[in-house]
Amino acid sequence: MPSPTQVVALLKAQNIRHVRLYDADRAMLLALANTGIQVTISVPNDQLLGIGQSNATAANWVARHVAAHVPTTNITAIAVGSEVLTVLPNAGPVLVSALKFIHSALVAANLDDQIKVSTPHSSSIILDSFPPSQAFFNRSWDPVMVPLLKFLQSTGSYLMLNVYPYYDYMQSNGVIPLDYALFRPLPPNKEAVDANTLLHYTNVFDAIVDAAYFAMSDLNFTNIPLVVLESGWPSKGDSSESDATIDNANTYNSNLIRHVLNNTGTPKHPGIAVSTYIYELYNEDLRPGSVSEKNWGLFNANGVPVYTLHLTGAGTVLANDTTNQTFCVAKDGADKKMLQAALDWACGPGKVDCSALLQGQPCYEPDNVISHSMYAFNAYYQQMAKAPGTCDFKGVATITTTDPSHGSCIFPGSHGRNGTITNGTSLAPSSNTTTSGCSPKYVYGGDLVTSSVIFGVTLMTAVFL
Repeated sequence: MPSPTQVVALLKAQNIRHVRLYDADRAMLLALANTGIQVTISVPNDQLLGIGQSNATAANWVARHVAAHVPTTNITAIAVGSEVLTVLPNAGPVLVSALKFIHSALVAANLDDQIKVSTPHSSSIILDSFPPSQAFFNRSWDPVMVPLLKFLQSTGSYLMLNVYPYYDYMQSNGVIPLDYALFRPLPPNKEAVDANTLLHYTNVFDAIVDAAYFAMSDLNFTNIPLVVLESGWPSKGDSSESDATIDNANTYNSNLIRHVLNNTGTPKHPGIAVSTYIYELYNEDLRPGSVSEKNWGLFNANGVPVYTLHLTGAGTVLANDTTNQTFCVAKDGADKKMLQAALDWACGPGKVDCSALLQGQPCYEPDNVISHSMYAFNAYYQQMAKAPGTCDFKGVATITTTDPSHGSCIFPGSHGRNGTITNGTSLAPSSNTTTSGCSPKYVYGGDLVTSSVIFGVTLMTAVFL
């Protein structure tokens, strides 16, 4: 996975203003400092029992993971656990206590107005979800859901729900049409109609969200907002997952973004948009499970988009076409001796014109192996037309969408200050040149969010609409 600084650089380059973390990683929170990005952090499930049984443990968690980072890092919510009632039911009895203990610690730190506390649920806790008007929460969890909803209501928080039309479609045995799951337009006679309310549903997402609203109403809670903390579609699957494709993932996420940003709302609550986090920012090649489990990301680990979102008419949510603006840079923490060797190769056998790195030239400063190797790596990557394998340098280089140009040092491939692209190929020496134009060796001294799309960063991370 990319380093925290690389993740934040991507978030900033894509103008992503909200992010959900699946833990409270200190390095990630430090990297997010002073960015203004609104952050939802999480209490992992393996810490839930301890926090739910001890006010002191909860207070210590808030002190370490929240109070130590605000206000420089803009933490706005805490997700306590993840789908606890369905994946960790033995922790269900202490779930509400955990939320209350975390909230009490925020009150003591005078942070409760800024930071809301809730817990994300799987939509599978909703039974009889269609028609939405007859939906209700699994009755066996009433002893948890009733006090939970009372807590959310009393603290001005919101119900967190994970909504995955992909799984509903896959498990429906052909009952749910693919177009209905993907937000594709349906003729009126194909729309799903709730016979009790006569509300028409044109997509699975709205039906699930409204089912949650009706399930809360069934328990006499009618004024609690809802945030979708995860939603998305996988771009690749195995032989049994034929609809996990790049085209379907692009269609779902693009239509979801458009649906949320247009303030369409749902049939039950028209005009009240449902703030939504897209799962997830990066693909996870090492994640166990099926092929689709590894391929929910909008970006590959090197920062290159898996696909270009179709967002015409939906406003700018992502700088969505970044495929032509990629650069090769040194990895954070790379060994300096390996960087030195790779720099020597690039400026020698690699035939990169490194003259811009000589003393007095635009890219000489800062005069260190990391900065100089970044320039040389990127120049080679650009002159090789970004071909696969040309940004590796024995593992010390990585691809990024963030322009590394600085001051008067314009990197090859950059649009530069005047908006024109610097052509990397023009920097390569002629084929009969035996030196690189530089010395062969360099020596250095040692509040509830409004309608928006959120991207999840898997650290895990998600993205917010």
